[in-house]
Order: sequence, then C-alpha cells, then structure tokens
Amino acid sequence: MREVSLRVDRYLVNTRVTPNQLTYLMTVCGVLAAPALLVPGIAGAVLGIVATQLYLLLDCVDGEIARWRKQYSLGGVYLDRVGAYLTDAAVLVGLGLRAADLWGSGRIDWLWAFLGTLAALGAILIKAETDLVGVARHQAGMPPVKDAESVVRPRSAGMALARRAASALRFHRLILGIEASLLILLLAIADQIHGDLFFTRLGTAVLAGIALLQTVLHLVSILASSRLR
Repeated sequence: MREVSLRVDRYLVNTRVTPNQLTYLMTVCGVLAAPALLVPGIAGAVLGIVATQLYLLLDCVDGEIARWRKQYSLGGVYLDRVGAYLTDAAVLVGLGLRAADLWGSGRIDWLWAFLGTLAALGAILIKAETDLVGVARHQAGMPPVKDAESVVRPRSAGMALARRAASALRFHRLILGIEASLLILLLAIADQIHGDLFFTRLGTAVLAGIALLQTVLHLVSILASSRLR
C-alpha cells in the first residue's frame, strides 16, 4: 500500500487537507466495512475489502502527509488508534450480522451476530491490553516501555516458548480488520459454491474463539513479561 500512498500524497501535500481530516476519513472508511458486509453474496465481501483497503491507504497517507509537513499532534496519534479500534470491530460485527442472514427469507439467527460481536470485543480488548501498558507506566511515573525482545519476552521459559509458537502460527492476525476482510471473501466464495452460509458461520465461530483465546493469552503474556516492571 505504500507504493500507492506515495502516489496519492503528491496530490494532497499542497492542499489544505490536514492529516487529522484524513484520519477522520480513514476511520469512516473502516467503519463502512460493517454495512458493506451486509450486502449478500460475494459482492458484499468485495465491498468490505474495498472499505478496509481504503482505510489502510488513508492510514498510510495521513502519517506521510503529517511527516512531510511536520504537523505532529497527540490528537492525531489518538485518532489513529481510535480508527484502528473501530475498523477491526466493524469488520467482525459486520461478519456476525452477515452470518445471521439479515436479508434472508428465513428466521434471523442472532447467535451469529452475538459471536461476531464477541470477536469484535476480543479484538478491541487485545488492543486495549497493549495500550494500557503505556497508561499504567505513565501513571506510575515510569518511562515508556522499550519494544525490545528482552522486554516483551515472558520471564518463564515455558511461556516464552508458547509465545514464539503463537507468533509463528500468526493465527491472531485473523481477527485484524484487514486480514479478516480477506478471509471473509474466501468464506463468501466457499458459500457461493456450497449454496448457503455454512462457511461464513463457521468462520464467525472460529474467529470468536480465536479472539477470546488471544485476549487471555495476550493478557497473560503481558503480565509474565517485563513490560510492567
């Protein structure tokens, strides 16, 4: 996406558009993934990808414009984090509502909407667990934590091995908005072949399980590391 964003920058760098305005637009694009996924069939999944890719593009552009103009602000950093939270949540909530088959001729099964929302909650909590490390250190009068392996690695040898295994598998990335939208397209294609929402519903359940598991594992990993010391 950097290859694309650098080409977009040249049209924006000399305009009155501010980095924060681009961040607001970025967030809107990310949130639009939820209603986009409500469109039935492959078309809705493609629209979801378009929304998340626009989010990713603008996420690159706003930072590049800010650095070029030297327009740095804590507000911009804060808004960027809010956009990331909302986009990940929007994609997973949209997946749950898609699996519930809102526009189908039969009864709406709200279980899938609940599981999608549960996955979204897990995705948000994981980000919050990371961000709250900085909050806790700030309130304790400690400097920001260094993102070094010696700091983030759990002190227990067994926990460190489990963390390396989880990092290698990268299953946790499936609950991030960009990756989840690509998975949703694959599920939509499988549904089209199968003739129902079986794969979308299976994917919703799997992502909810991953989100819950990763929420617990990430919290344990933080507590077992040196990030709060």
